[in-house]
Amino acid sequence: MLTSIDHIVLTASDMDKTISFYCDVLGMTLEDFTPSDGGEARKSLKFGNQKINLHHAKLPYKPHANNPVSGAMDICFLSSTTIEEWQNIFSENNVVIEGGPVQKTGATGPIMSLYVRDPDQNLIEISNKI
Repeated sequence: MLTSIDHIVLTASDMDKTISFYCDVLGMTLEDFTPSDGGEARKSLKFGNQKINLHHAKLPYKPHANNPVSGAMDICFLSSTTIEEWQNIFSENNVVIEGGPVQKTGATGPIMSLYVRDPDQNLIEISNKI
């Protein structure tokens, strides 16, 4: 039986812009790691017990998705920071809010969500459980 997601992979066209958005705006932590097979050092974004591995669009780490492209992700992050605080964070960082706050249905029940885009135009949903 599956129990959780260990990590996801984000394909980025501009690694610096991607790292800045996820670390400086969303508050994730950048981590370098070396794969267990001894390959080249890689980068990941960490938050809580979660990890997003970064692949550069022009040179994705193998193995990879059949068609690794930037801008194709749509992901929802749960947050303990209030939606109102997120609105302020996005405003201070010139991040356009595309939608919300709006009530949606999350994996475990109702959530209140805001929608923004990262530098590659991936859809990022920031949500609070309600």
